[in-house]
Amino acid sequence: MTKALIDIATTVIQLEADSILKLKDRIDQSFVDACELLQGCQGKVVLLGIGKSGHIARKIAATLASTGTSAFFVHPSEAGHGDLGMIDNNDVVILVSYSGEAEEICQLLPSIHSMGAQIISMTGNNNSSLALASHTHLDVSVEQEACPHNLTPTSSTTVALVLGDALAITLLNARGFTPEDFARSHPSGALGRRLLTLVSTIMKSGNETPIVAPDVPLLESLLVMSEKALGMVLIADNKNTLLGIFTDGDLRRVLEKNTDIQNLTIGEVMTEHRKSINADKPALAAVELMDEYNLNSLPVVNAGDKIVGAINMHTLMQAKIV
Repeated sequence: MTKALIDIATTVIQLEADSILKLKDRIDQSFVDACELLQGCQGKVVLLGIGKSGHIARKIAATLASTGTSAFFVHPSEAGHGDLGMIDNNDVVILVSYSGEAEEICQLLPSIHSMGAQIISMTGNNNSSLALASHTHLDVSVEQEACPHNLTPTSSTTVALVLGDALAITLLNARGFTPEDFARSHPSGALGRRLLTLVSTIMKSGNETPIVAPDVPLLESLLVMSEKALGMVLIADNKNTLLGIFTDGDLRRVLEKNTDIQNLTIGEVMTEHRKSINADKPALAAVELMDEYNLNSLPVVNAGDKIVGAINMHTLMQAKIV
């Protein structure tokens, strides 16, 4: 029984994989024409499909929208009852139907044509009503569904989905869509949070910033470091200009070299040539700087090197940047 189940699963996977590979051989001028229509679209890209093709159309719309192409899905039945008003002459409409004869979509063709919208169809029949009524037709035909009765949409929906991904990623590259662009459309995702969060929004500032003058005794400075719990203390002049930093690691090195630290000032043992980061930089830049120089904490300064806050690896972890 176990072998039979595995055999069925591997057969399904092989059939669908073969269908995708055959799709690759059909990427031709029609695909280029579709990409050019979408890239030149001055309005929105509207996806329509019914049944399983509707689910695929909805997913293609979501992928396009998340990769820099303004797109959304309209249910054909709702379109016939008013939602067709969402489409205008600046739009490109992508119709997804394996048969190319879906009644709910075909009955919309006269209205879509009268609006002046461009039409791209994705069907398994080059001579279908939708294919013939389109400005560009994309062939998503398959030789066999993975269903043993050759009925349930399986290979055909997979091929349509893959072709939609190919359109989206081709457009992404053509538009120079960057990870930062992706983050702006995914602010709640991990990448969006990492790329969009600024140092200024998560740094410790005001009374939470450990700052002392250079003539403050080392022991007194250690109390400030302990109180603020950032693993460092920043040293500044009377104009709040950053002069140096003293960290937990610096303390260990001082103790290794000095048996008596009673008379030391923080200015004598601070690290002068320190790294810092501006408050308006992405928090991810702080992570990269810390990784590059093996640091656990950073002063945060403005353009004039005035201290505005502090940040450490724990702060970045709390903000889920790392």
